[in-house]
Amino acid sequence: LIAVALPAAPFWDGAAHFNFVFGMAPRIVIASLTAFLVGAFLNAYVMSRMKLASNGRNFSARAIWSTVVGETADSLIFFPVAFGGIIAWRELLVMMCIQILLKSMYEVLILPVTIRVVKAIKRIDGSDVYDEGISYKVWKIGDI
Repeated sequence: LIAVALPAAPFWDGAAHFNFVFGMAPRIVIASLTAFLVGAFLNAYVMSRMKLASNGRNFSARAIWSTVVGETADSLIFFPVAFGGIIAWRELLVMMCIQILLKSMYEVLILPVTIRVVKAIKRIDGSDVYDEGISYKVWKIGDI
C-alpha cells in the first residue's frame, strides 16, 4: 500500500498497472482471511457433526462432504470479495465452480493417504475423539 501511495518515477509508464495489481492487496487479504476462516470452520463443523451422527463410521464420506461444504463457502466468499466489480459475475461463477470441483476432486484423490495418516495417528496417540457436548458457537462473549 505504501508503494502504491508513493508517486511513480517520471520515466516509468507502468504506474497504473502496478497500482491496479498491488492496490487490490487489501481486498485479496480480507477475502482470503474471511473465506479461510468460514470455510475451515464449516469443514470442521460438518466433519464433527457427521462423526457424531454416524458413530464414527464413514470417514470417507465425512472427509469428502466436509470438504465440499468448506470449499463451497470459501469460494462463495473469496471470489466476490476479491474480484466483485472487476470480473463479470458469470466468470466469477465459473471460477467458483471450478475451484470447488478441483479442490473436492483433490480430496477424493488424496483420501487413501488421508485414511492411512488418520489411522496411524489414532494408533500412535491411542485416542479417537468425539466432539460430544461441545459448543459450535463462533463468538463466545461470556468466555472473554
